Amino acid sequence: MAAPLPLLSGYFVIIYLMKNSRSQFVDLRGLRYHVREWGEPGAPKLFMLHGWMDVSASFQFVVDALAADWHVIAPDWRGFGATQWSGADTYWFPDYYADLDALLRHFLPEGQARLMGHSLGGNVAMTYAGIRPARVERVVALDAFGLAPRSPDEAPEHYEKWLDELAVPAAFHTYADYDALAGRLRRINPRLQSERAAWLARHHGEDCAGGSVRLRGDPAHRKITPALYRRAEAEACWRRVSAPVLWVEPVEPELRRRLGVSDELHEAATACVRDFSLETIADTGHNLHVDQPEAVARIVERFLLS
Repeated sequence: MAAPLPLLSGYFVIIYLMKNSRSQFVDLRGLRYHVREWGEPGAPKLFMLHGWMDVSASFQFVVDALAADWHVIAPDWRGFGATQWSGADTYWFPDYYADLDALLRHFLPEGQARLMGHSLGGNVAMTYAGIRPARVERVVALDAFGLAPRSPDEAPEHYEKWLDELAVPAAFHTYADYDALAGRLRRINPRLQSERAAWLARHHGEDCAGGSVRLRGDPAHRKITPALYRRAEAEACWRRVSAPVLWVEPVEPELRRRLGVSDELHEAATACVRDFSLETIADTGHNLHVDQPEAVARIVERFLLS
């Protein structure tokens, strides 16, 4: 929503009015979890799950574009944003399933949940919907395609790389200020509008010594996990999903193909889901929720309210 405000010169400036969010901290599985909420508690609940190296605040633009009243609940995953770090050497993917399970017990003790996740968050939502199919009403996955299968023959070298990384302290690059971090966000995603990049930088970053800025989160996320990705296990979970599933993807799936998930693998994945639909969005990359939030909101609400 935007409102024109008159200036003394007779010109107008467009001020973007964001929907207010509020933060709370809850104890989940021994960690102090930061959870961002929009909307009133009495409205239908919609859980939004962010991706790797992201934060819950990045859903702001989609929330702003939602037409219906929703109570949106969006955590910062463990070790991201304002959520406590795990303290471990690395982060294990199954912990996200357990954290989501605990989150639902806290905010939705009974009934079925509507889940929307981007990238890592979409993979968590999809797999969780197969682990606990009775707990999930609908799933929206934003460019969440899994990873390419890994061969067991890769295990020795993978373990060696993991051990080598453990021996080196992890650290994030620092930036001169928040404008520099915003510039970095735009270099990663050239479609990101400068105003949105400046706003996101304040949520992605935090102050550190000497007046510089670094990413807000645990640098251990940069380290690989010792376990190889087993796509067959993911697909076994997807075959158990009973909820209707919507996948939303860019017209040109650049990241998916760059990560080695071929069109054939992708089609096999979609065939695992019994109630599946697909929507594509033009002029966007992997970060659909910040590139085209209005289109995402329109597609998601049409699916959730059908």
